[in-house]
Amino acid sequence: MLTPDATGYTRAAALLGEGQLVAFPTETVYGLGGDARNDMAVARIFEAKGRPRFNPLIVHVPSAKVARTYVDWTDEADRLASAFWPGPMTLVLPLKPDSDLSPLVTADLPTLAIRVPEHPVAKSLLEAFGGPVAAPSANPSGKISPTSAAHVSAGLSGRIAGILDGGTCGVGLESTILGLVDGPTLLRPGGLPQEAVEAALGAPIAHHQSGDPLTAPGQMTSHYAPGAPMRLNVTKIRAGESLLGFGPVEARLNLSRAGDLTEAAANLFGHLHAMDALKPEVIAVSPIPDHGLGRAINDRLRRAAAPRT
Repeated sequence: MLTPDATGYTRAAALLGEGQLVAFPTETVYGLGGDARNDMAVARIFEAKGRPRFNPLIVHVPSAKVARTYVDWTDEADRLASAFWPGPMTLVLPLKPDSDLSPLVTADLPTLAIRVPEHPVAKSLLEAFGGPVAAPSANPSGKISPTSAAHVSAGLSGRIAGILDGGTCGVGLESTILGLVDGPTLLRPGGLPQEAVEAALGAPIAHHQSGDPLTAPGQMTSHYAPGAPMRLNVTKIRAGESLLGFGPVEARLNLSRAGDLTEAAANLFGHLHAMDALKPEVIAVSPIPDHGLGRAINDRLRRAAAPRT
């Protein structure tokens, strides 16, 4: 466990330079970082998570200027980066042919998912390391994403070299992923609401369909899953169920009694971890409004409740 100070950053950067894995906080969730240029380091990410090799990774860089060295930039990318970077937005753009990134990062796709994180610990680590860091969420593949160092340790202890403990993540949902190859397309809803993206672009955006090929992280049908089965949009619980509530309802845990979607997003994965620890027969979940951050919350809940693969 590393502290977010000069000693911790130096040690974390050294581990990354050796091809080891270091988990670190972003404003969304904790990421499992490895040197994106090092085949062995990237392979270790897949191994530690038990992640399918066909599922691409997001590369984290310190600025849009650095991002432009890895991908073919567009006017739309410029508008979105100016509006939302650093922050919870990932852009998918054509990978430059002279990139020195490991092909494992892109799962051999011709595109790269890239973002500039806002969390001060992530920013300091990227500065100390001085290179691109591939970092999916720091949890076993398919399980609940981590929003604290304790969540990372519980899921990956013994499989990674270090954890930079930067406290609890503020946004609590993974980044919004936008494809900019064939027109702006929402590939994964996340911590940046769709409405904000459309306002910045001045036009509606298309949506990735469930039957389309996998083109970005976070598109697996079964994902973010606790141990117990889940039932969604519950207004009346059944025997043996424990309720994860939203709004003014009596529940074992409540995402937001005030009905605040920002609060609910920040609490989602932490509350799912807590509910999972209680080992209920079934986790029932109150209805969540399907607008703003509610779209991303419902996306994660549907994947968590999907039949396990």
